[in-house]
Amino acid sequence: MSTIDLNADLGEGLGMWRMGDDDALLGVVTSANVATGFHAGDPLIMRTTCEKAASEGVTVGAHVAYRDLHGFGRRAMDIAPDELTADVLYQVSALEGIARAAGTEVGYCKPHGGLYNTIAKDPAQARATAEALAAFRPGLAVLGLPGTPWQEAAEAAGLRFVAEAFADRAYTPEGQLVSRREPGAVLHDPVAITERCVAMATGHPIEDVEGNPLRLTPSSICVHGDTPGAVEIARAVRQGLEDAGATLRSFA
Repeated sequence: MSTIDLNADLGEGLGMWRMGDDDALLGVVTSANVATGFHAGDPLIMRTTCEKAASEGVTVGAHVAYRDLHGFGRRAMDIAPDELTADVLYQVSALEGIARAAGTEVGYCKPHGGLYNTIAKDPAQARATAEALAAFRPGLAVLGLPGTPWQEAAEAAGLRFVAEAFADRAYTPEGQLVSRREPGAVLHDPVAITERCVAMATGHPIEDVEGNPLRLTPSSICVHGDTPGAVEIARAVRQGLEDAGATLRSFA
């Protein structure tokens, strides 16, 4: 059976405010996408999340984003390529320093929200993001949607592209994520989500938003930490994958 990574977006609080149950999720996932301060997160949250990840043997990844706290980084932004490159490099470098102080390091990068969606369509922003990460560490692993400008730019920059799929998101027939503004874009039934993840991990198709078969072959599956019932969903997905014979291990 396949080896699969299970990742989650973590450290997405700010100051006194917290989102999700990071401690519980770090006992389930194999990779942690740690917010780097531009859409959520702050130095203390980054450090405590990295320390907990290190203690659980979970790989730390930089969850870089547009500078968009009010929009939680989910809004598309028209930003000059050199500015985007600098912003991404700043974020991943900051997390690396904190991670090393916590006894670990940045093993990969996963862009967040609006940036993630934009680089899947916009070659210029994809190249700017890849340039930053290649400058940070040649050959760094990066997560993203396969068959997109982001994959092309990452591989051209010498980065290690890792195909990702989402446990709790609906897909278009083209393999893109359905906008969160559309009904049914986010799934909530742990049983249905688990069945989809097992199908993806074992080479079987899932249904796209129109009810047609769509085959995805991810090396990593994301369970969102801010989805209601996130911990229950993550535990169900992990158990389902293990019951199907998959080995849970970080790609990095």
